[in-house]
Amino acid sequence: MQFFIRLFQGVFIGLGAVLPGISGGVLCVIFGIYKTIMELLAKPFHNFRTHVPKLIPVGLGGIIGFLGIANVLSVLLERYPEPSVCLFVGLIGGMLPTLYREAGEQGRQYASYVSMYVSMILVFSLLVALQVLKVVITPSFGWYVFCGFCLALSVIAPGMSFSTLLMPLGLYEPFVAGIGHMDLGVLIPGGLGTLATVILFSKAVSILFQKHYSVAFHAIVGVVIAATIMIIPFKSFVESSVSFIVNILCLTVGIMAAVLLDRFNKKYDVEKSV
Repeated sequence: MQFFIRLFQGVFIGLGAVLPGISGGVLCVIFGIYKTIMELLAKPFHNFRTHVPKLIPVGLGGIIGFLGIANVLSVLLERYPEPSVCLFVGLIGGMLPTLYREAGEQGRQYASYVSMYVSMILVFSLLVALQVLKVVITPSFGWYVFCGFCLALSVIAPGMSFSTLLMPLGLYEPFVAGIGHMDLGVLIPGGLGTLATVILFSKAVSILFQKHYSVAFHAIVGVVIAATIMIIPFKSFVESSVSFIVNILCLTVGIMAAVLLDRFNKKYDVEKSV
């Protein structure tokens, strides 16, 4: 029974890893396995025998959830780009209050607000500069390695969704499509980027969140806010009354889904602590 519980938790984590606005790392925290994962990544040889058996069903479930949703997202983004993006914006926006609450779980300092505003301004400025300069990013081996980096970061850094940076850069759709179609040209560099990030940064990120939780988490909030603003398809809202209504509906559905997920998280936390 424990195996199947962990398997289903892994499916949800896999879904959270690929769905915009949802962090696989946050779901790991909610399900009580984040500490186990970080301990294994920090000391893989020392904790291999004790931690790997617990995480095998989680890993299997994660693969199922990740690959299962990738094809669906690819089709939605290809056929209905603006409504899909509005749905994701609503989902991300609806998760922001939860993310902000998580960021202040250990209190807020002056440095927390500074890190949030600085990260928000830096990311916003960078993305605006790319648009003004009309920089077109063409997916390539190197960029897919970067996608793998963002993917790993969404697991080892709670609150960070890998779509946050990829969508404004135009890399989210080709990366997800490549994963859904099992394209080795995407899977290999993405896998290399993920593996390298886990090996090089997991311990550092773990220490950062242990010692400077509030500052690090508020920086993530700033990144999410800036990147979300940049992906809103403002032009599609004024194209026609139909597109306006459809986009508003998608935004509303996304926000409602985020609110329901937040309520589930709170209920789970209460039951877990009893």
